[in-house]
Amino acid sequence: MTSENSTSGATDSTRDALHVIGVDVGTGSARAGIFDLAGRMVASARRDITLFHASGSIVEQSSGEIWTAVCDSVKDALSQAAVSPDQVAGIGFDATCSLVVLGEGGRPLPVGPSEQAERDIIVWMDHRAVAQAERINTTGHEVLKFVGGKISPEMETPKLLWLLENRPGVFEAAWQFFDLTDFLTWRATGDLSRSTCTVACKWTYLAHERRWDESYFRSIGLGVLADEAFARIGQTVVDPGTPLGSGLTEDAAAQLGLRTGTPVATGVIDAHAGGIGTVGADGEPESCLAYVFGTSSCTMTTTRSPVFVPGVWGPYFSAMVPDAWLNEGGQSVAGAAIERLLSMHPAALDVRRRAEHEGHPLPVMLAGLAAQAADSLSGAALLANGLHVVPEFLGNRAPLADPHARAVIAGLGMEDDLNSLVALYIAGICSIGYGLRQIIEAQAMAGAPIERVVISGGAGRLDLVRQLLADATGKPVLATRAEEPVLLGAAMLGGVAGGLFDDVRSAMARMSQIGRIYESDTGDIAALHEARYRAFRQLQTVAREIR
Repeated sequence: MTSENSTSGATDSTRDALHVIGVDVGTGSARAGIFDLAGRMVASARRDITLFHASGSIVEQSSGEIWTAVCDSVKDALSQAAVSPDQVAGIGFDATCSLVVLGEGGRPLPVGPSEQAERDIIVWMDHRAVAQAERINTTGHEVLKFVGGKISPEMETPKLLWLLENRPGVFEAAWQFFDLTDFLTWRATGDLSRSTCTVACKWTYLAHERRWDESYFRSIGLGVLADEAFARIGQTVVDPGTPLGSGLTEDAAAQLGLRTGTPVATGVIDAHAGGIGTVGADGEPESCLAYVFGTSSCTMTTTRSPVFVPGVWGPYFSAMVPDAWLNEGGQSVAGAAIERLLSMHPAALDVRRRAEHEGHPLPVMLAGLAAQAADSLSGAALLANGLHVVPEFLGNRAPLADPHARAVIAGLGMEDDLNSLVALYIAGICSIGYGLRQIIEAQAMAGAPIERVVISGGAGRLDLVRQLLADATGKPVLATRAEEPVLLGAAMLGGVAGGLFDDVRSAMARMSQIGRIYESDTGDIAALHEARYRAFRQLQTVAREIR
């Protein structure tokens, strides 16, 4: 499954010594993982990154801080692994789909009212551009059918329109508008090429036609970008895994602790790296839904032909698996919804302190208590006992595409003890599963059915969570052997850029394996989830009618 060119080396022993690096920039941290060519992670490191919040649904970050965190993480991981720079055959990057705004020479520009130049990123979860997204959607432009019929304020063209209308000086001064992943690869190589993944999924690039739609930008008020022949958002677009420039520049190599010229892969969005790191593990990407369960959640379904699903983004061509189409859904908050839900409980503060004293995050402690209280992992669903949650604190990303949706909790009593906190946790996890089931059903009705869910992401690591998701969706949930499938997916791209694999599919097949399967329960448990799912849908409907 591997090619015999360039970095492959002359002998098996030379090849066995080679490693690839994956870098993942999530919402709260930058991480680096070093992998051998069998997909085993030999070391990893992380650095926290800052989120700046302001009124008006504003959430911002600093590209300078993120690049420093990336460099420190890579150097730390190299030190832990005792891997020399000469043993690194390639590096791949993934990141959240956040908007980076840079002036001439790469200087940061302030994207919000703080006027702090270092706050040059509008984070994916920033919802300042809801009004702009709604105006774009009223155009009914043909491009919108590739985002499920409605563009989201999480995407980049509404944010660009917000900048033009609210910070015209910054918009005019901008030299480049980057998706965060493309910023990282530019920072590493000096190459301005954009990834098919980023610009097709979040910027309305038509990857199947290899072009931007000029009429779309003019119709929504961003005609200036078309006038410039899209020079500030990407004139060269290449597929994930494509080697960029001449590899790492001398400056970037010094900062990362690697050798100049190390191959750098065109990157992907973080959730899509999780998809690359998981869906090829059983050899049938088209039958699996990749579910990345983190701060938010993302669902990715691969099809051979384009399938249009109302309320689900895509279909996007070659955005994840080469020469295949991708439908992307998800939940605007998932792990963050559980955290918010728990924080509202009267006992949360005391129990969180106890959990921290014992060395666990609060959700991990509650999952352990639930497993102890139930006769099985599936039986833990009974602990919710009439408590129902719709966890849409930040809207419904899919399949309703409703940024105005908000959370609903039904069945609360006056209890304020630990057991009631556990019950709220279980109800929250089940509700994430019902939202996932809703997406799966919408896709199946449109012609994109799936047989299995392959999970990744930090919020989905626990056995209890995986089993409850399997039961709530009625689909088996598969977990890969990789501890960090998102990092693995990014590293696979580095391996492709370094000439170790013919293509992304080859890397997926070689470096990822299934570790465990969680089958959905039947009988009374299945009936319970069926009833709870009906309640979930009813509460969504009532909340929408009230609003």
